[in-house]
Amino acid sequence: MSINRNLLSENRKYLYGVITLFFITMIFVAFGMSDNSDFDVARREVLLRKIGDELLIQSGDNKSRVLPIEKITEIEYQIKFENEITFDPDSLVNTVQRLLASDPLTSDYVVNVVNCGNSSVAYGYAIANNKKDDIIACRGRLQPKGCYMINIKFKPTRINTGTISYMLSIFIVLMFLGFIFWRLDKLRKERPVDQNNNILAFGSVLFNPQQREMIINKNTIDLTGTETRLLHIFALSPNQTIERVRLQKEIWEDEGVIVGRSLDMFISKLRKKLEFDPKIKITVIRGKGYKLEVSS
Repeated sequence: MSINRNLLSENRKYLYGVITLFFITMIFVAFGMSDNSDFDVARREVLLRKIGDELLIQSGDNKSRVLPIEKITEIEYQIKFENEITFDPDSLVNTVQRLLASDPLTSDYVVNVVNCGNSSVAYGYAIANNKKDDIIACRGRLQPKGCYMINIKFKPTRINTGTISYMLSIFIVLMFLGFIFWRLDKLRKERPVDQNNNILAFGSVLFNPQQREMIINKNTIDLTGTETRLLHIFALSPNQTIERVRLQKEIWEDEGVIVGRSLDMFISKLRKKLEFDPKIKITVIRGKGYKLEVSS
């Protein structure tokens, strides 16, 4: 009995430990992904400033500034310049492509050169991870000098759905196993465990009718013969009302004499011996009898 109980207890502790470790791992992964994402976004903005700097140099301007990068949306940025510039589409495409090649978040993106005054698109192209899907027009035509802004919109980064699905599957299995062990544990506490017709368990109590003793929180408590018979009836039906007449009949019938106050006296004695576990108590059900209440 004790071996099976210990195995169940150890398995339950092991499962709870695995679930806890899984949650901790997911938390660290989530924080790690967040930190990496913030770093990559900051690095992207530096690359965009580098793009602006090289475009100024290509325009013959090595003195004016690239204005602060503006994040229009979560996936779109805008590069602004202090002065007017001119640009060659081939150089623009090559410069942006070369610098963004080192951006781990970049796959596909669209570049639009926008006129400052009316927000019309002076030049635009699209780059795809699959080169055959690139859209690049008007190459080799130098654009006139003017006030331009360069908008770069990136394709949203896809979440690794395979990894998330795998982790979610593990989580569901662990939660299911956790529920099974929790339910078994609850049933064990609510119902007596009778193995080899020897040991009964309820709450934290291990009751051995043959040895006339019970163990509560490592405390061994001896019982008299009458206390043992009385507790045995309760232990077989925890949280159920036992009629007073039944208790008197089953305990004192063989002796041929039933004393009305004897039952109350032994109930009182059992209550005192069960005080080591505050979740267990014998209550009076008025007009009916008694109940051994075992709370979880």
